[in-house]
This record gives sequence, structure tokens and C-alpha cells, in this order.
Amino acid sequence: MKRFLLLFGCSLGLAFFAGCSTPQTRIRSNPELFNSLPPAEQALIQQGKVAVGFTPEMVKLAVGEPDRVYTRTEASGTNEAWVYTSYSSRGGSMMYYRGFYHRRHPGQYAYWLDYNDREVLERYRVTFKEGKVASIDEMSGD
Repeated sequence: MKRFLLLFGCSLGLAFFAGCSTPQTRIRSNPELFNSLPPAEQALIQQGKVAVGFTPEMVKLAVGEPDRVYTRTEASGTNEAWVYTSYSSRGGSMMYYRGFYHRRHPGQYAYWLDYNDREVLERYRVTFKEGKVASIDEMSGD
């Protein structure tokens, strides 16, 4: 039974760490796209940064999959916004793990014992217009 629990625990740990995504792991999974980009854009992606004019694929290389996607329809057309979030405590709950949550904001997330007492923070918003990044909103401070 001990051996089974140890194996199960190791498997669970590997699955957790495999889910941690960094620009380098995303670049390794899509080297064709990365190598086709100019050096200035490659440097930004390696730093986990997004720039106006990036395509959705380039944004995914830099900061990964969004936590939320919003679509806004206006008279001038439809825009899509990708939102990257993190969490904080409003007080009263106890942190039992703090570590890498989001590829864009390492160390900003903690697992809390009381999930009703956490606040979702929108840290980063990337808005696309006509298939390219048109604006980037980044929350400053904590």
C-alpha cells in the first residue's frame, strides 16, 4: 500500500509540474513559429512580454493560454480580449502553498484553505483587433 501511495504521489507531482508553463517550454513546443519571427519579437517572447501587433499565436508563446476570453461587439466591429488572472486573500484565510501560478506572474498565486475568501485579480489584458494585438493593459502594484 505504501508503494502505491508513493507512486500515486509522484505521479500527481509530475502532473502538477508538467502543467507549469514558461516561455521556454512553450517555445520548445512550437519552435517553427518562434524561429520564423524577427529577433526583436523573439527576445520579447523569451522574456514573457507581449507587444502591439503580435498575433494570437505569438501571445500564447509569450504568456500562454488566457484564463478568460471576452468578446466585445461594437459598430466598428468585434474585438477579443484575453485576460490573465491571479488571486489574493481578502484576509482570514490561511495560505498553504505559494508558488508559480501563472506564466506571466510567477509567485503571485497561493492555494488558500478558505476558497470563499479569495479575490480574483485581473493582472493582464490583451485586446485583439483584426487578428493582431491592439492594446495591452497591465495592473500595476498589488
